[in-house]
Amino acid sequence: MQQRFQDKVCFVTGATSGIGRAVAVQMAQEGGRVAILGRDAQEGRDVVREIKAAGGTAMFIRTDVGRDAQLVAAVNKTLAAWHKIDVLVSNAGMMTFDTILTLKPKSWDTLLQVNLRSLFRLTQLCLPHMKHGSIVAVSSVHAHQTTPNVIPYATSKGAIEAFVRGLSQEIPHTHTRINAVAPGAVDTPMLWSNPNVKSGKEKITGQVGTPEELSAAICFLASSEASFINGTTLVADGGRLATL
Repeated sequence: MQQRFQDKVCFVTGATSGIGRAVAVQMAQEGGRVAILGRDAQEGRDVVREIKAAGGTAMFIRTDVGRDAQLVAAVNKTLAAWHKIDVLVSNAGMMTFDTILTLKPKSWDTLLQVNLRSLFRLTQLCLPHMKHGSIVAVSSVHAHQTTPNVIPYATSKGAIEAFVRGLSQEIPHTHTRINAVAPGAVDTPMLWSNPNVKSGKEKITGQVGTPEELSAAICFLASSEASFINGTTLVADGGRLATL
């Protein structure tokens, strides 16, 4: 196993299941000290136990990324333990499944708070403590082609990619790079609990990826191997966009 994150502090949101968990485990396997953020304490402890059993270093910080005070506390706890942040992976996200005419404004606000504002705030909080760092935001193919009843989700993912492009112009790439990964269908609870998928409104055609396959893409962008990649989105969808 490569040690691309040796002596690096990696801060991963939505890291108790699915893609985020796979990223946390891989970064720890590759030498990183990983702050695991999520809302489920039991799942968080399970990930930390798995990482430590394999000889890695990790801690769980129970965090709702939609709550600003909890983001501040999570960053401060990470800095108190490890004194820096080298990698930020903004992965936590949620979906709604209403038409625009039936969607409650509070649901719109909550989704944007979780999916988009958390990336903005964590960037503000982490950047002053990063040097030669890397930020990877998890977008979605829904930023490019979408389906009915998920407009807030698609909007948030499109905005994430715009944020990535803009921030790459504001800070020198020699300080911190920022990129995004846009997954297609991935074998996670979010995919199979999607009512559009369950009802057949959204057809899952082509390849369904594994969390580990997405982790490989995210860890590549976060590592020094991608030192010349900045401000872009890597679509990792098994060819799904070509069929939409």
